[in-house]
Amino acid sequence: MIEDGVRSIAYICPACRETVVIRESAFSLAAAERKLDCPCGGSHLRAQLTERAFHLSVPCVFCGGEHTMRIPARHFLKEPIIAYACAPSGFDCCYTGEEGSVLQALQPLEEAVTKLEQDEGQERDFFDDIVMHEVLSELRDIAQRGDVRCQCGSDQFGLKIQYAAIELICGICGGQLRIPASSADHITDICCKSTLTIPKKV
Repeated sequence: MIEDGVRSIAYICPACRETVVIRESAFSLAAAERKLDCPCGGSHLRAQLTERAFHLSVPCVFCGGEHTMRIPARHFLKEPIIAYACAPSGFDCCYTGEEGSVLQALQPLEEAVTKLEQDEGQERDFFDDIVMHEVLSELRDIAQRGDVRCQCGSDQFGLKIQYAAIELICGICGGQLRIPASSADHITDICCKSTLTIPKKV
């Protein structure tokens, strides 16, 4: 049975570039698929909660497409915050969870959108070349120590370097760990880690 509770859902509208934050109860999301519009009318997300999973289709300000996600219902209802990523860019494109956690997570995302607007027309390999190279350097040091492992027990992994993030992919089970690489805070985050664990693919 779905427990009642209010969840916040947030994304940045690709049309007007404004942040959209919606508060919905679990019961309203479970009643039927909800179409949740940006006030500008230029975009909307679709969401529905079932006994088994939360289904979300969200427009993406970074790639201009739409991303469809599915997450177990128990995680959607219990986790303080869940980030949904745009695979082509490596940026988060949507957050769900407790309102305070969601609003806090939105700040660096809004700053990234502002920077992209300011840099429009400039060709870059990465969102921030310095940050990406620093994160990759720290990641290489952790890997050379043998401190990257998957929950499945494997120490084999590959790298997928995106515009603003790096994905570690287990060579055995295919589990993935996303490491953001777009701000100075992300350098601090990776420097504080002595080991990295890739979630096992289920």
